[in-house]
Amino acid sequence: MPSLPDMTKHRGFPGGMPGTGVQFTIRRANPRGVTPIKALPRKARPGTKEHRIDAAFLHALWHHFGAEPFERGNLDAARLSLLFGREVIPATKEFDPLSYEAMLVIDEKVARKNFPESFEDVFEV
Repeated sequence: MPSLPDMTKHRGFPGGMPGTGVQFTIRRANPRGVTPIKALPRKARPGTKEHRIDAAFLHALWHHFGAEPFERGNLDAARLSLLFGREVIPATKEFDPLSYEAMLVIDEKVARKNFPESFEDVFEV
């Protein structure tokens, strides 16, 4: 069996949204290759379950990393892709969407505008 690529595991980061089955992290690298991060259209409207899940994920990102750049690591590609290009952007010019080592950063101005609840101290699930 081929060895899996190295992948930083963000210790202490929530594994998902309680009660939904939605994951925020992955357990191991994908043996079929790294899932690319790409901006996905977001259909979630404020007040919907999908919007709450995006807000909860952004809350976890903000309270774990703050304004500092962070490595993609074991963060779920689908969750990141729903925020990518808006609230979460590449932290470097040489961003590789197929790398677990890709560096990202929260665009705080955009994120606060779109998900003000994500910046509260406590996020009620």
